[in-house]
Amino acid sequence: MNQQMMELLADGIRETLYMTIVSTIIAYLAGIPLGVISFVTDKQGICKNRAVHFTVGIFINLVRSMPFLILLVAIIPFTRLLVGTTIGSTATIVPLVVAAAPYVARMVESSLKEVNPGVIEAAMSMGSSRFQIIYKVLLPEAKPSLLAGVLISMATILGYSAMAGFVGGGGLGAIAINYGYYRYQTDIMLITVALLVLIVQLFQEVGMRIVSRTDRRR
Repeated sequence: MNQQMMELLADGIRETLYMTIVSTIIAYLAGIPLGVISFVTDKQGICKNRAVHFTVGIFINLVRSMPFLILLVAIIPFTRLLVGTTIGSTATIVPLVVAAAPYVARMVESSLKEVNPGVIEAAMSMGSSRFQIIYKVLLPEAKPSLLAGVLISMATILGYSAMAGFVGGGGLGAIAINYGYYRYQTDIMLITVALLVLIVQLFQEVGMRIVSRTDRRR
């Protein structure tokens, strides 16, 4: 492997990390409110509202059920409107967020369901408002599970970013497709796969240490 290819792979790693981390952050900024709304408006929630719960659920399920490559192509006009282009790592962040946010919302909802109902009832008996229950009870109590969900989400988004290489996305996925698939350079394909696995392992190791330190149940 020559120097040029090594530099190309280094750029691919940077672009992949950029797309994955930024997309995860934005997806959680959008997904946490969606997940909270879905949880609190459920029939056993603190803000029961069947219409809102049904509407949010339909939206989440609709986007989640759409294959990423189809979604990627379907929202090309929206991507171009936001960032001015549909090619490159920055443009890829838009469909990554759209695809990941509903996935994150379901993970957040699942994490909130793990919170002991007795804690919620205790907060309500002390006169806490619904807002206080959400931000001072539900989210803090679910923090370890939420952080563990981040690791799963990052791995999923990393896989999505690799698929984006088929339509002009950047990162290691684009290198694997352009060189390993179209040019039949199997060695480059194997190297990019190994690098993607290493990145996932890095996220996993660092993330699990953070989860262990924040889990008050241990």
